[in-house]
Amino acid sequence: MFYIEAVAVIVVLWWLFSYYKWRRDIYYPLEKLPGDPRYPIIGTEYIFIGVSRNELIKVFLEKIKKYSPLFRTWNGSIPEINLMKPEHIEIIMSSSNHITKGRHYNNLHCWLGQGLLTSGGQRYFGQKSRWVEKTGTLLDILDKKVDGKMHNIYPDITHCALDIICESAMGVNVGAMLKEDNKYVKAIYEFNEIMFWRILRPYIPIFIFNLLPVGRIMKNDLKILHDFSKKVISDRKALLKQEQQSGSSEHNDGEDLFGIKRRLSFLDLLIEASEDGKLLNDSDIRQEVDTFMFEGHDTTTANISWTLLLLGNHPDIQDRVFEEIRAVIRDKSTPTSITELHELKYLERVIKESLRLYPSVPFVIRQTKEEIQIDKYRIPANVEVILGIYTVHRDPEIYPDPDQQMKFDPVHRDPEIYPDPEKFDPDRFLPENSVNRHPYAYIPFSAGPRNCVGQKFALYEEKTILASIINRYKITAVKKMEDIPIHVELILRPANGVLLKLERRL
Repeated sequence: MFYIEAVAVIVVLWWLFSYYKWRRDIYYPLEKLPGDPRYPIIGTEYIFIGVSRNELIKVFLEKIKKYSPLFRTWNGSIPEINLMKPEHIEIIMSSSNHITKGRHYNNLHCWLGQGLLTSGGQRYFGQKSRWVEKTGTLLDILDKKVDGKMHNIYPDITHCALDIICESAMGVNVGAMLKEDNKYVKAIYEFNEIMFWRILRPYIPIFIFNLLPVGRIMKNDLKILHDFSKKVISDRKALLKQEQQSGSSEHNDGEDLFGIKRRLSFLDLLIEASEDGKLLNDSDIRQEVDTFMFEGHDTTTANISWTLLLLGNHPDIQDRVFEEIRAVIRDKSTPTSITELHELKYLERVIKESLRLYPSVPFVIRQTKEEIQIDKYRIPANVEVILGIYTVHRDPEIYPDPDQQMKFDPVHRDPEIYPDPEKFDPDRFLPENSVNRHPYAYIPFSAGPRNCVGQKFALYEEKTILASIINRYKITAVKKMEDIPIHVELILRPANGVLLKLERRL
């Protein structure tokens, strides 16, 4: 009996000491930052109780407006520091010490494991390839929707992007555009919704979550996602084995449609590294394939979608894009060389401005690995830091109304002269308008040691698809941008898809 009492006393003393240390090292320093009051268990997440899915971003933006540019929130008992000034963001993003992803990304481990997105290490691979064939298939699908009616083309863009990443990076043709009811795409969207649901409910233990209907749905989604990637890997292995037996290889077929010499695909490199278990096992390969397929199609889909919606709302800019495309590719339906893609400079500025207003990844989360100082505040080690990409891109002190940019005075700013930077103007990215901009004021692909390794691939792919669509169709949006609800998940999506009317040009 004495031993039980002694153990109980030790446990209580240990808990009291840990709690005291937490209050001293974490709670008190962070409570000096502005922010809503914290309550036990729920933290500051109570601000989202009863808020509809479409209103979540508006609620959070109100908090940003109230506490900007630096404030703290509590996700349950987990403290979060919200940064939205480029000078503050640079402290974290430029550091090789603070590259570990935040705890929320742990929710992805059941799907992506320790792949490129979620890992803290340097497991980077890259591969260029072709997009023309898949874009042609997309145009064939869109041709059937030129009927004067409103259509949601978000699924079509998603399937095209998935086909491109699977064939160019994995060397496997999955034919996603030919399957209207794609279970893999549906599972991705469903998984993202569930993950966001979990983030807003930190008080629900994982064992209870697994027993809930939403937990069972996620389990089924994971099976679909993993089965899909396993099939991609097995199909590629079978093809490589067949090539070895026949003595032929698609890697020796010269150059692709862009004049780029064909090389081993990303998946081929992984399979090669896994031979005899030298570097990677089957689970490692699956994790990297899952990550590349998700990141390689979902982010590009989002940016293409937002760009089309913006162009559909700005016919004058759309006309200017069309004129540039026709001047570059002439009577062709699609750009077919890297040189042509480089010549589409105005389209590139349109894409950049779209990414400014609607960055595919609206925020990233890191963990501080050591104590840092931001302005007058001490930020302890092992604290979540939310880097607000969406917010910094809409800072009126960085992106004033383009017509007033030359008169801008950041010290004596008149809000009537410098309104919120909601105006869509690709000329913000002319060299003369970008020269004095802080390097961390525009970070759609992140920055520093963990910046996106696929940004050049993404830009080429987006230029190819957008140029092909605008070259063939005049597009008209059926809703103004301010009336389009936004879903904030890992990816920033238009809540109701891409609703457009298509009119054939050629």
